[in-house]
Parts: sequence; C-alpha cells; structure tokens
Amino acid sequence: MKQILLPLAVLTVVFACNAFADEGNEGAWGDQGDGTYINPILPGDFSDPDVIRVGSDFYLITSSFQYSPGMAVLHSKDLVNWQYIGHAIPNIAKIEPHLNWDNKMDRYNRGVYAGSLRYHDGKFWMYFTEEDAGLFVTTADKPEGPWSDVQLVSDIKNMDDPCPFWDDDGKAYLIMSSPGKKWYTHLYNMAPDGLSIDLSSDRPLDPDQTSEGNKIYKFNGEYYVFHNQCEFRNRNRRGMMMRSKSIEGPWEKRVVLENTPGKNDLEPNQGGLIDTEKGDWWFITHQGTGRWEGRASDLLPVQWIDGWPILGTPDPTGAGNITWHAKKPIDGFPIAVPQSDDEFNGPNLGLQWEWNYEPRADKWSLSERPGFLRLHAFTPGAPGDFFKAANTLTQRVMGYTGGEIVVKADVSGMADGQTAGVCAYWKPVALLGVVQKDGVRTIELKNDQAVTEGPVLTGNDVWLKLIIDDQASCTFAYSTDGTTFTPIGDSFKFGWANYRGTRFGLYCWNDNADAGQIDFDYFHYTYNGPQNKQGAQKSAN
Repeated sequence: MKQILLPLAVLTVVFACNAFADEGNEGAWGDQGDGTYINPILPGDFSDPDVIRVGSDFYLITSSFQYSPGMAVLHSKDLVNWQYIGHAIPNIAKIEPHLNWDNKMDRYNRGVYAGSLRYHDGKFWMYFTEEDAGLFVTTADKPEGPWSDVQLVSDIKNMDDPCPFWDDDGKAYLIMSSPGKKWYTHLYNMAPDGLSIDLSSDRPLDPDQTSEGNKIYKFNGEYYVFHNQCEFRNRNRRGMMMRSKSIEGPWEKRVVLENTPGKNDLEPNQGGLIDTEKGDWWFITHQGTGRWEGRASDLLPVQWIDGWPILGTPDPTGAGNITWHAKKPIDGFPIAVPQSDDEFNGPNLGLQWEWNYEPRADKWSLSERPGFLRLHAFTPGAPGDFFKAANTLTQRVMGYTGGEIVVKADVSGMADGQTAGVCAYWKPVALLGVVQKDGVRTIELKNDQAVTEGPVLTGNDVWLKLIIDDQASCTFAYSTDGTTFTPIGDSFKFGWANYRGTRFGLYCWNDNADAGQIDFDYFHYTYNGPQNKQGAQKSAN
C-alpha cells in the first residue's frame, strides 16, 4: 500500500500534547507569529476537509457543493497557513446536468462535497459523490492541476463521503456512507486501477447508524476507519475511530473526539489524519454546527494512546476535545492566508472565486476589456430571483472578527431591466448595486426584500462598500468618487442555510432581456486575520 500517512514506529507512545489552556475561539485566528496558532486555521466555509502530505508539502480539499469550479485545493508548508492552488473539477456540469446554469438551479444542498484526497502510484486521486449521479474520481500529476475529466466509478445513488484505500497486497477498497441506506458505513471492493467498485461486495463496517465523514488508513499492519457519528436524540456528533487487524474485521471502536456540552467547540465533525516529516500527528476537522461564517476548519494535535489516535485535548473520559491554542506543527514559514482580492488584470480569475453553478461561458470575460471583469446580463430562471440568476461569482467569508469589501465598477454599458453589483447572502440576501429603468441608473440596496433607493447616477463609475463587524452584521455604503462614501439602508445580519455560511459575490442579470453589461475594475476584501509578532493584522491583500 502506498499511503501518504507513513507508518509510525511505535504507536503506543504518548506524544507530548502541544496544547495550551482552552481559551475559546474569540479574537484572532490562525498563525499568531510567536510559534503558536489559534483555531480555527481556516475561519470560513472550509467544510469537509481532507488532508494529505507529499514530502514536505500538505494539500487540503474542501467542499464546493453547487459552485464551479468544484472542490477547492489548498496548499500549506506547516498545516496552519493555507492558500488556494486550484480546483479539482473545472466544469461541474460534466457531473450532473442540474449543476449547469441553464437548468433549474435547485441543488443548493447537493453537488460536490465531502470528497477524499489521496496520493497513490505517483498521482493525486480525488473521489467524491454526487447523490443523484453516482461516485466519481479525478486524477492529476500535480495538485494544482490540470485534473482529468471526472470519471464515473459507479452510478450508485444516495451515497456520500467516499474514501479509497490501496492495501499492501495490491487489493483496493472504498468506503462510503449511505444516506439512502440508514447511514451506515459500507466497505466495497475496488478495482486496483481505482476506476470501478464491486457493488455486490457491499458490507457494513459499523453496526451503529448515523455514520459519515469516512476515512480509512493503515498503520503498522492495523486498519483504522474514522467517521463521525450523530446521536439524533441530542444532535451531538462524536468522532469515532475503528481499528482491526483485518480489513474484514472484527472491529474495535472508541470515541476519539467529543463534543463536550457547554464548550464552545461547535461540534467537531469530518476531517483527516496526517503526520509531519518528523513524526508528529495532527487532525484537521471542520466545526459541524453552522454559524454565519460557515463550517470553519480546526487543526488538532493528536496523541497516540494504546494504539488509538486521540484528537485534540484529552478529557477525563479519554476522548479528545477541541484544542483552541497550540504550538505550530512546523516553524519557519511566514503567515499566509487564502487569497481574496482581485484586480482582474490577468487572463484568469483569482483562485478564490467560484461561480454559483456552472456559468454561461459566453456571458463573462476578462479579455473583452483588459483589466476588468465583464459580466453580460441575461434573464434569470425566475424574474428577480437571485438564486435563479446565473453567472454570480462568489467567494467565502473569511473570519468572524470583521472586515471590509470595496468594489469599483463601470456601469456605462448597462441596459433597461438590468441590476448588478455586490452581494452578501444565504438567508437573507443583500444586494447593493445599480438598477436601470427607462434609461435612468439608480443606486439601490435590496436587503431581505426591503428596498432602499439611493441617488440617480450621472457618471459611469461607482464604488460599493460592505462593512462587516464582529457581530455578524454588515452595513452598506456607496461612492461616486472613490473617496467619500455615503451609508445606505439598514444593517444586514449574516446567516446560515443549506449547510453553508454567508458568501460574498458579484451579480448581474436582466429581468427583461439578454442585454447590458457591467465592468468590475477590482474587488478588495480586507479582513482581520492572523497577527504577526508586532500585533499588526494580516489581511489577504
């Protein structure tokens, strides 16, 4: 078996836990510039993380659902500081027609999520399911791509959270959860080439229901399966580890990550186990209970106790709890955060961007007017419906301690019936932009159906601003000169829906006809990020 998690010499040794007192997750996040970090390390909607190491490099994937390109890929040298390097699925419409712009746009809680990333036989492999279409795989020689076209491994429906495994004897397996089969973890025989599974080989691994977030490993001749288990009675999730000397069982099982009542641990959930080159062990997990910023990802130190990996800080029961403040796994690398700004000066969009559904390719361009993102307006699936309007370009919220977005746009190409601008959304939706009616362009804020009209625009340029505080509240302002900003409308409270937190984006549509365009000059998003040694805030610029 060529497994990225290298075997440990002695698993029964208890490693020193580099954890400090549980300080909660208030204030700064990520790298503190003093050799420590504060969770979360990725304080936005970085859900369903899986992580591997190849040499001295770490790679992480995170769910994208109905967004395109699909399945974001990030890179780190120290497990704390991460940046985007690409996506594994350039075109999600090749998976399922309902994920294309011209379909119903009704897959807001479906699409691409909870995949597994592995390095095997000199290639990167990423497996995922689309519940309505089946099990898929894509491969790449380099994690930044190009990735192969997605290939259907099985048309099995209503399954999710797949993870492949190649054993030392050349045999291959895959585990999945079964939303359509009462939420058990299932093991299947997989072809050694990783391109098909034997459905007749299906056998449940765990007698308990509500198992999901599967990962399978092998260390020192023993097999380990991680999943989280939800107790519906009290909505409490626990991280469970199973182990066996044979992949066919019998399996032992214990709690390795607990959601302790009264702690601000936000329900630790899915994730991946990883080691460093020097032999320390870590676990990255997302926080399963939704808040306005989404399901953020935490980095937990791991202690091996009697052959079991205990994730985080052990409690009196022997299970782990979220560790909020800890020593960094690896020193010597600078603070880095996921990209957010875009000047639209190059041939490609910034790697942080994801379209809401596969976009209509002929209705956006970075080359028609170099230095600008041009969005052409066309009719949505339903008049005035933001969630039925295609070619909305989005990115994740970063952090819960405030920030500011400033967008500059040229509206000279707008047409009657068109609306365009900057948005913040899940539930509710806030749209700050420009509308054109009868040849007149007006600033407008539509905040959860409440409409506030601003002044008539007489020039071509407009600046739009979102100001975010640390209470999940956003206020809005506009400018016609880029210097003086005028507030408009009421504040907007961020929210959570469809397993995701709030997103920011650029929107453009026309309820009357396929007509008009808007040119975005830049998108600047500054947020309160990790602190350096002098205490200055680090943004994503």
